[in-house]
Amino acid sequence: MKDDNFLRENNARHLWHPMAHPRDMQENPPKIITGAEGVKITDLDGNRVIDGVAGLWCVNLGYSNDAVKEAIARQLTDLPYYSGFGGCTNPMAIEASYAVRDFFAADGMARVFFTSGGSDSVETCLRLARQYHRLRGQPTRTKYLSLKRGYHGTHLGGASVNGNNRFRVGYEPLLPGCFQLPAPYLYRNPFDETDPARLAQLIVQMAEDEILFQGPETIAAFIMEPILGAGGVIVPPASFMPAMRTLCDKHGILMIADEVITGFGRTGHWSGSRHWGVKPDMMSTAKGISSAYFPVGAALMSDKVAEVFETAGADGAIFHGYTYSAHPVGAAAVVACLKETLRLDTAANAGPRGDQLFAGLQRLQDRHAIIGDVRGGHGLMAGIELVSDRTAKTPLDAAAIKRIHEATYQAGAMVRIALNNIVMSPPLVITEAEVDALLSALDAGLAAV
Repeated sequence: MKDDNFLRENNARHLWHPMAHPRDMQENPPKIITGAEGVKITDLDGNRVIDGVAGLWCVNLGYSNDAVKEAIARQLTDLPYYSGFGGCTNPMAIEASYAVRDFFAADGMARVFFTSGGSDSVETCLRLARQYHRLRGQPTRTKYLSLKRGYHGTHLGGASVNGNNRFRVGYEPLLPGCFQLPAPYLYRNPFDETDPARLAQLIVQMAEDEILFQGPETIAAFIMEPILGAGGVIVPPASFMPAMRTLCDKHGILMIADEVITGFGRTGHWSGSRHWGVKPDMMSTAKGISSAYFPVGAALMSDKVAEVFETAGADGAIFHGYTYSAHPVGAAAVVACLKETLRLDTAANAGPRGDQLFAGLQRLQDRHAIIGDVRGGHGLMAGIELVSDRTAKTPLDAAAIKRIHEATYQAGAMVRIALNNIVMSPPLVITEAEVDALLSALDAGLAAV
């Protein structure tokens, strides 16, 4: 590895960073993370802090799981790569597909299509949803419904169903036929509704109105995150996802659960859908599937969807895939990660530690007037919405939020900015003492502003 001076001199000079302005990265060089252990990361300057975002919602097992690392190393020796195209497979791909299908069997999932990450998985679901309807003799079903403030990756399809204009306006025109419904967002919604059940009812009514306006025979799928992550950890009313499931069934629309963040124990259940008692038709997954030790994702299909493809004629062939679909090293990481996830029972830890984090954030809200809303209480994902005026709900300016972010880091924790929200999604193996330390660092960051 090059020396520290080389790294500092070349930081962001040749590399464009995701979700950032290239000039800003050059003028404000990003932190150079050089190591990690447990739930803590270390930077080039020697700062060692709690990773309150698990990399990017993904390092569920923390950074020190030797079982996953050893599985990857063994597979690199045995078979570093072979394609899943052309009638070929590999032993670990077979084992991984069984493990993933078994993990989500309670959600009604029956088939697995491996990808390289979450955006790939969403794209796969969107494409196969259209093909599913064509195979059933309904080729006009090409449109999609989604939620404002929802996030579904950065591919053209995912960006088109995204509900945040930051991911859209620079790349328009996107796919036609994508329509966003209001988010089930108690703190800010167009109805000024504060009753959860009533808000859910209003959005479901609006969804049905949109379905009837577009024509049910034109809509392929509705996609949603069981808890909206990048949009600010927006927790829907408990009745919302079940009501949308019923509405989709009524009009022959597929439900896609985007479980990229919420899958594998993040919500305190093994899937976000299970958290709400819903069985979707398709699921997109990634992140926790390998605890980010290898870039892997998967799209999952229910028996209902699988049967249509598997009983179809030639048109049932899936002309879609990725060079690294069912990569043997990634598959080995998946098998080892799921074994460790179940052995450690990370969902069981996510529940109480998430409750602890949520309660701590509520206490911080009492201490800091700039916290307008606290969201969480459903596993290890939580967010605070920052405002300059609680009554008017005026978003706090970006410069102040950046100061909070940096002060929190200097106090010992990495958190994430999402618009005027600070979101937290620490590793699912975090301890009670480490949650307290995360809250203490955030308290110091808030106090700095």
